[in-house]
Amino acid sequence: MKIIVCMKQVPAGTKVDIDPETGSMKRLSGETRTNPYDLFALEAALQLREKLGGSVTVLTMGPPQAEEMMKDAYTMGADDAIILSDRKFAGADVLATSYALSQGIQAAGGADLIICGKQTTDGDTAQVGPAIAEHLGIPHAAWVAEIVDADQDSIQVRQDLVSVSQTSKIPYPCLITVDKDMCVPRLPSYILQKESQDRPVKIMTFDDMLDHNLSRYGLVGSPTAVERMFAPPEIEKQVYFEGDAQKKTEDLFNVLVKKKVI
Repeated sequence: MKIIVCMKQVPAGTKVDIDPETGSMKRLSGETRTNPYDLFALEAALQLREKLGGSVTVLTMGPPQAEEMMKDAYTMGADDAIILSDRKFAGADVLATSYALSQGIQAAGGADLIICGKQTTDGDTAQVGPAIAEHLGIPHAAWVAEIVDADQDSIQVRQDLVSVSQTSKIPYPCLITVDKDMCVPRLPSYILQKESQDRPVKIMTFDDMLDHNLSRYGLVGSPTAVERMFAPPEIEKQVYFEGDAQKKTEDLFNVLVKKKVI
């Protein structure tokens, strides 16, 4: 059983830099973290490997600094890690991102099962996983809340879809996107950290892709255009009032008037 888990680094806070010309986030600046939904995807993959055997490879597209995230995946139990990193991939929308990832999966030898987090906390489209499956021409199930069963031939999953719950049995190769809380991601292992500290993270570039049609990658291959993108306002700090009840009430009233709330 060969499992590939797609992961992504996302901004750790509200402070992000926006390229004024392209409207894209500058991935090389600011503090980042692993997309939370992807931790559930990795845990699901590791549990399936424990049951069925095989290997778990983590795959991401981004700058070389994503190596830190991939090293963290090693400490959780991943066997291999691949970063798709090339300026030709930059500025990609959902379509171009999913296409590059599908090409990376094929260049890596394919997979029996591909697992993605339901969505990312920066884009929130929840479309990249299903789009990867469409590019690869394989069946998929999104918003998976539970892996009911799995064997060497197929996987059975339960999807919670707004007003209905659906159970599907899908043959391999296939792709699923998993929701949060379907499992509890394990903590990094110190033993695995020591064992994997010299394990390399493979870097794949545009030259490694099977399709070299530039019109399908990056900003050039993105049919959607961002009209405006901006960083969300910083969360305001707490305000404390001192004094008796009347003074606190007056101070609160003044603050609300100043902010034009009342």
